[in-house]
Amino acid sequence: MKHLVCLFAASAVVAVSCARSGSRDALADEIRNDSSLEVVDSMARSVIGQGLNAGSGYSQIWARDMNTFVETDQETSLIQIVGKYVRKTGDRSILSEVIGGKTVMERIEDMVDYLMTERYSAEYGLLYGAMTADWGDVQPHDDFGCDMNEKSYPAIDIYDNAMFIIAMDYLQEITDDARLVKKWKKLGDSVAKNARKHLWDSGRNKFIPHIYLDKSPLPEGFDENEIYYHGGTAVAIEAGLMSRKEIRAVYSRMQENVRLSRMPTIGLTLYPPYPEGFFHGVMSQQYCYQNGGDWTWFGGRMVQQLIANGMVEEAYEAVRPMLDRVIANGGFYEWYGKGNVPSGSGHFKGSAGVLSKAIGMFREWAGKTE
Repeated sequence: MKHLVCLFAASAVVAVSCARSGSRDALADEIRNDSSLEVVDSMARSVIGQGLNAGSGYSQIWARDMNTFVETDQETSLIQIVGKYVRKTGDRSILSEVIGGKTVMERIEDMVDYLMTERYSAEYGLLYGAMTADWGDVQPHDDFGCDMNEKSYPAIDIYDNAMFIIAMDYLQEITDDARLVKKWKKLGDSVAKNARKHLWDSGRNKFIPHIYLDKSPLPEGFDENEIYYHGGTAVAIEAGLMSRKEIRAVYSRMQENVRLSRMPTIGLTLYPPYPEGFFHGVMSQQYCYQNGGDWTWFGGRMVQQLIANGMVEEAYEAVRPMLDRVIANGGFYEWYGKGNVPSGSGHFKGSAGVLSKAIGMFREWAGKTE
């Protein structure tokens, strides 16, 4: 009888394994036969090839935008750009190139030193910046909102610190200097440890929005920890701050937030949004711009992390509406409002870049299943 039970158990395991294998093969076939992936990738490459500015309507070149197709995150974004270039080309000569009397690597060291002296809280062992909505660059009580000034509220959040951890990982990869490798590893490990300690809310399975170092801009009685930050969470996954179990849980929460908000995709910046009138300008309205708008620029990063962590079916589910709206609208809009209404730059390179990279990851995964 005991042997019979074992035989049935073994048969069940084989059956489950075969079912999973069949499902995997079916998904791989669907991805390989999905012509919209090729269409969107071709459109993305065309947009990206039009220059290094952030997109139509932007004359500037922003490090934080360029980091996804090639504040406190400008330095770490630039470091990541260099790291991606070296990883892709194998060319480390750029690091010794002299610009204005200093090598690129010396300037990178200066950038890190600046963050550690001017934007580092010794109390928490984490970086801080001005309070914004999730990964955003607009402060609540200033008409322009992008410069740190007397209207700023210094605060710690997960996005800035996750970006720093990723930057430190790249720096360890691109240098052979043992002293620097040790320095970058120590900094990255320390910030990672403190991010989990101070920002991860294990009871709610989420990152808290902010730790305020001085005064708070929040209205009396408003519980900011009710807000779930989608973008910062995606970057935290990339930084290696979450287990697979936690990643599954946060993806489920993101999907629930999409359902509750009636927004189009997990590119939803945050949920619920900040109160009407809390921000100046367009963000004074809920579900507009960075106050609950839907940004492929960050939704696409979450898709990438789902693929990277073996959740390909979930990633494909999440990316489909993003692909559909690119084709329907004939471009990569900066963000989307209620009703999937496209807004902002019509050829936003950050959105094009993250989708193109995700498509490449889907293709690589599907190719490996053949």
